[in-house]
Amino acid sequence: MNAREEILGRVRSALADVTQPDPELDVPITWEYGRATAMPDVLDRFVEMCEDYKATVARCGAADVAARVADLLGGAGVRSVVLPSGLEQTWRQAIEAAGITVHDDDPPLSRAELNAIDGVVTASAVSIAETGTIVLDHAADQGRRALTLVPDTHLVVVRADQVVSDVPEAVARLADAVTAGAPLTWISGPSATSDIELSRVEGVHGPRNLFVVLAE
Repeated sequence: MNAREEILGRVRSALADVTQPDPELDVPITWEYGRATAMPDVLDRFVEMCEDYKATVARCGAADVAARVADLLGGAGVRSVVLPSGLEQTWRQAIEAAGITVHDDDPPLSRAELNAIDGVVTASAVSIAETGTIVLDHAADQGRRALTLVPDTHLVVVRADQVVSDVPEAVARLADAVTAGAPLTWISGPSATSDIELSRVEGVHGPRNLFVVLAE
């Protein structure tokens, strides 16, 4: 008997008592994909994990988002930003009132033009408490992917109702975007790598600074 015959023989022996050909029916699993994972406080865990990735997180009420966005940008020394077309006008007005130059991406800015802009402000699609990950599906309030990869600072607004417990729950929420063929960008902290001698280098393949406004 060769190795192949021995392996197949063991497989046949292990399956001898299996009468149900459908593996899902043969081994019932009570776990439901996309069901929330229990944790003490989803928002607190999300903030903790974002900060662990060296992102700056600010929590505020929904009515204070525009002012908080402008304050964070100004405090970080951001003097110019690009804004996706679908963002709330109150955010744009607050940013302009803070003396920050606003650029539109219509027509699309070139890579050189984006590289000369300090930051970008976007909304988000869903965020994951367990991993501190923010997912963009690049709807109108998030813009195309290049906007969130080239400027050095990314400020993203996350609504409290967009924060889920874990990755399976997030994937379930993103089903419509996936079906529609939308690109997805998963962000876990500022862009960084420690590939060379375990020395952390930031801004290698994306924004060096990540600010998160959690609107509760």
